[in-house]
Amino acid sequence: MLRTFIRLLSVVLLAVFSSTLMAKDVVVEIYKKQFIPATITIAPGDKVIWKNIEKRQYHNVWFKQFYQEEPDYLFPGDSFEQVFTDVGEFPYLCGPHPKMTGVVIVKK
Repeated sequence: MLRTFIRLLSVVLLAVFSSTLMAKDVVVEIYKKQFIPATITIAPGDKVIWKNIEKRQYHNVWFKQFYQEEPDYLFPGDSFEQVFTDVGEFPYLCGPHPKMTGVVIVKK
């Protein structure tokens, strides 16, 4: 029974660590009032990093379905990151510039 438990624990730990090791970081640049790229497709567990590379303009990344209030601004040089674990499509926008939109698509 102890051997079975140890094998099961090994399988679970291997699955957890291998999915963490396989997760990747994807960068979305914020430049000239655009999210570049505006649409990205990632796998569950991947992290998206938005980087404001503007010289003077502030923005934010607002997933209205996740946050009721508008998030803090990203000033030039700032970044924001989010790990996505659920499969689905997650639209977002820039609060100060609502015509700036993007979508994160999470697929297995």
